[in-house]
Amino acid sequence: MSAPQPLLPRAFKEASLAAVIVGGLSYPIIAFRAEPDFNNALALTSRWPLFFIFCALGFGLRFLLTLWSGRPKPARSEAAPALEKPGAMTKSRWLAPLGLAALVAYPIVILVLLGPQAALKWVDTFGVQILLYILLGWGLNIAVGLAGLLDLGYAAFYAVGAYAYALLVPLTGLSFWALLPVCGLLAAFWGFCIGFPVLRLRGDYLAIVTLAFAEIVRIVLVNWDVVTHGEAGLFGFPPVTFFGLPFIPGPRGFAAHVGLPFAAVHKLIFLYFVVLALALLANFVSIRLRRLPLGRAWEALREDEIACRALGLDTANIKLTAFALGAFFAGIAGCIFALRQGVVSPSSFTFNESATILAIVVLGGRGSQWGVALAAVLIVGASELLRELAFLKAIFGPDFDPAQYRMLLVGLAMVAMMNFRPRGIVSARQPTITLPPAGERA
Repeated sequence: MSAPQPLLPRAFKEASLAAVIVGGLSYPIIAFRAEPDFNNALALTSRWPLFFIFCALGFGLRFLLTLWSGRPKPARSEAAPALEKPGAMTKSRWLAPLGLAALVAYPIVILVLLGPQAALKWVDTFGVQILLYILLGWGLNIAVGLAGLLDLGYAAFYAVGAYAYALLVPLTGLSFWALLPVCGLLAAFWGFCIGFPVLRLRGDYLAIVTLAFAEIVRIVLVNWDVVTHGEAGLFGFPPVTFFGLPFIPGPRGFAAHVGLPFAAVHKLIFLYFVVLALALLANFVSIRLRRLPLGRAWEALREDEIACRALGLDTANIKLTAFALGAFFAGIAGCIFALRQGVVSPSSFTFNESATILAIVVLGGRGSQWGVALAAVLIVGASELLRELAFLKAIFGPDFDPAQYRMLLVGLAMVAMMNFRPRGIVSARQPTITLPPAGERA
């Protein structure tokens, strides 16, 4: 038996090979870029600094990974029982209240530290938008994480909620609070309708059908000009109000009634707490349903559909409830999206939106509420932070947009997760039913 190779030379060798592989894969798309010249003809522009940065990242990550995997493992005592640490339950018990307190205090702290004008971006982009994706992730987690139904067309229900609000506001004159459940129910109705054709489908076939449904919805929105105005979208519906008080300057506005100076961030803070309350509602419903017979039926369907049928469970109703309830929360999120943006168009509900929401669920850990929330913060927050890296434009030119590499980072995160944590960031999930030890059973 040959002696094991020293760690540092082995790490350098593997890192060099990784840099060569990264360079070979990224050379066609990173090293050159086609841009129009003065004659409107495409010309290749070299981007060697960016190419060498990718190679260096591949080298560094592989080098550190080899050092980490080759470090000596601490010896585990054979006599020590595999019991849970005494303080684990206490820590998990305090985790939820501390997280909720941080979410509630976030916009207030940002407003105090940065002021009304600078807080606009942080409350909207890193507050409302992240919470919106958490709400979408928890909704999709019902179908994908609990019931095991691979849904690649979740953005379709998101679009149904947004367009329902945009179309019903001028027709009915109802307020946001009255239309919020209506948008959710309409999306749930379409989730119920899409559930019927896929009752006998599983796995890849189910994913293809849901993807096709999302494309059908998007194409209908593009081509139904009379109702949806095509690519131009719908706009001009009333903005958000604080129970009838508009967020406008003057004596009729919200700020004047509560004795505060007018600031545009007040509207975003109110919308932040609305989305937070709805996201917590979705979380509460998911946790409660999981402990009920319906939630246990979802998990039985996820683990083995054939065994689920053998137990006498109606798999058709189980799938329909999972699709409908997940679509309901997507419709609510779509209503909030329309209210936040002030305009809805088909370009906001493409396949990339469905892929991002699905990536949040898979990266966080299917069935894990904490994991989905953490993955939404990481994916959406990192994507928005890329836009703030203005110093990269000084290196790669003014036309360089770091945000265009968002999906590349998501793909790298998926590859890393599949290798090191195949079940997601938070893979440990408490079972819905726990049996007592064998000696204590009656």
